[in-house]
Amino acid sequence: MPTETATWALRDRVDLPTGTIAVDVLGADRPGTPVVLTHGTPSWSYLWRRVAPDLAQDRPVYLWDLPTYGDSTGAPTGDLPSAAGHAQTLAALVEHWGLAAPVLVGHDIGATTVLRAHLVHGTPASALVVADAAVFPPWITGGTRHVREHLATYRGMPAYLFEAMIAGHLRTAVAGTLPPEVERAYLDRFAGRDGQQRYLDHVEGLDEDHTREVVERLGDIAVPTDVVWGAEDTWLPPATGEALRDAIPGARLHVLPGAGHFLTEDAPEAFLDVLRGVLR
Repeated sequence: MPTETATWALRDRVDLPTGTIAVDVLGADRPGTPVVLTHGTPSWSYLWRRVAPDLAQDRPVYLWDLPTYGDSTGAPTGDLPSAAGHAQTLAALVEHWGLAAPVLVGHDIGATTVLRAHLVHGTPASALVVADAAVFPPWITGGTRHVREHLATYRGMPAYLFEAMIAGHLRTAVAGTLPPEVERAYLDRFAGRDGQQRYLDHVEGLDEDHTREVVERLGDIAVPTDVVWGAEDTWLPPATGEALRDAIPGARLHVLPGAGHFLTEDAPEAFLDVLRGVLR
């Protein structure tokens, strides 16, 4: 089983057209409604380490790393990772796992992944939970947009300078302070020349057109939907959460005090309280 430490890792693999996907399930023999947790960028399934074990006490909890994130590889064709590809992957995984109507939970571009899988690919869900969602354009932050506009420069940057830049960016993802071992667990995925190129591939693959079709169809959502936002999110402000709530019929908004964009780092118990309410 994955642990709370920086040694967190998903135990199984599923081969799909979008890559070899690292997956795991906690509480597989529990009777409750299954939950699928989808992380965003620049994170990986480690984001859920303070949420998944608690949920798995009474239900199966499915975890995965997006293609080229965490321990997942990318497509053999070398296609850039994208929200469209992530949604295709999630749809295939839900079918692979044989889930009839799970609760789909997504954070950041993981929220777009969940919404696109449900709306475009017809992935079934009994409820949706979207947190600090990168859905309404422009959702690419100013700093990331600058990197996109100067990819060649950043690809040639010395790895130690690049890592320092990413570390500074990561620290703005929380309202508090990441413990050194936690910060390292995120940064290690982008360490060295290979990690630098992986991060920049993620940035190059970000495409706001992949969310426009989702935005156009938000009014079609017919399952209970909860929108969750960190009150101190400086990447995507809480007003974006209000707009998303208003666009989805019957959606509820939960703003978590003291939480930044990585709200499971700042306020895992508050986020769990929301999920417990949904699951009840």
